[in-house]
Amino acid sequence: MEMRNIIVVLTVLLSSEYCGAIHWLGLTVNGSSVGWNQTHHCKLLDGLVPDQLQLCRRNLELMQSIVHAAKQTKLACQKTFSDMRWNCSSIVHAPHFTPDLEKGTRESAVVFALASAAVSHSISRACASGELPSCSCGPAPAEQAGPDFRWGGCGDNLRYGLQMGSAFSDAPMKKSRSGSQATKLMHLHNNAVGRQVLIDSMETKCKCHGVSGSCSVKTCWKGLQDLNDVAADLKSKYLAATKVIHRHVGTRKQLVPRELDIRPVRESELVYLVSSPDYCNENDKQGSYGTQDRQCNKTSNGSDSCNLMCCGRGYNAYTEKIVERCQCKYHWCCYVTCKKCERTVERYVCK
Repeated sequence: MEMRNIIVVLTVLLSSEYCGAIHWLGLTVNGSSVGWNQTHHCKLLDGLVPDQLQLCRRNLELMQSIVHAAKQTKLACQKTFSDMRWNCSSIVHAPHFTPDLEKGTRESAVVFALASAAVSHSISRACASGELPSCSCGPAPAEQAGPDFRWGGCGDNLRYGLQMGSAFSDAPMKKSRSGSQATKLMHLHNNAVGRQVLIDSMETKCKCHGVSGSCSVKTCWKGLQDLNDVAADLKSKYLAATKVIHRHVGTRKQLVPRELDIRPVRESELVYLVSSPDYCNENDKQGSYGTQDRQCNKTSNGSDSCNLMCCGRGYNAYTEKIVERCQCKYHWCCYVTCKKCERTVERYVCK
C-alpha cells in the first residue's frame, strides 16, 4: 500500500512539470498591447519556452493570431464548462495555474487539446482574412463541385494553420529533455486530439447569388466551425476520457489504458494520468473552488441541476427583477422604438 502511494505521488509531481507547455495562455495579460513588429518583443512576455521564442522571432506576424487564440481558449473553455462543477474558471490565472491544470488530470487534458486547436484555428482564419503575409486562402477542394454550386470564395487555410499551430503548441514537449516521458506523451497525444477535432470541424459554407436573393447560383468554400463548436466536441471527449499508465509494450514504453491495458490508446480519445476530485468543496491543494454560491438549474436533469451542482447540500432561492426591451416597433424610415418591460425571475444558488 505504501509503495502504491509513493507511485501516485511521483506521478502527480512529474505530471505537473509540463503545465508550462500552456503558459502561453498568459499572453492575454499583456500580449494585445505589444506591437509584434520587432523581434525583441518576443522577450517581453512570460510564458514562451525557447522554441516558441524562436518561432516568434521568425514569424512575428503570427503572434497576434496566437494572442487571439489564447483569448478564445479561455472564453470557449469557460462557456463550454459553465454547467459543470469544474467550470474552467482557473484558466483566467494563466500563466499561474492551480493544481487542476498543473497535474495530468482530465481537466488539463481538455485544456491542452482546446488550446492546441485554438492556435491552428486562429492562424487558419487569419490566412483567409488576409491578415498574414505568409499565407492566403486555403487550397481549392479536391472534390468535384455539385450541380447547384461552384467552388470559389476564400476558404480557411487549415493546412498552414496545422503546420504552424502544431510547431508552436508541441514545442515544449518535443524539445525539452527534462520531465516525465509519460506526461510528454500525454500532452502531445491530447494536442493531436484537439487538432483532429478541428480537422473534423471543416465544413462546406456557401453564399447565394441571383436576382432578389433567389440563390440561382451558389459559391461555396471550405471553412472551420466556430471554436465553441470544437470545444463542445472536446467536452464530450473529456467526459469519456481514458485514464492511462506508461508501461512497456513490446520493446518500448507507451501509454495504455489503466483498466484495459490490452489495447492501445485510441487516437480519438483524450487521456489523463491523475484522477480528479469531485470539485464539490473548496480545496486549494486539489485546485477545487467548490460549488458553494454557484447558480444551478432546478428543473434540469443534467450536470447543472441543483442536485448535481450542489453535491446534495441543497440550495437557496432568491428572486431578481430584470428590465429589458420589449414591444419593439419599426417606423418608416428608419428607426425602432421599444418599451421597457420588467419581469421577475427566480434564481437558485448552491448552499
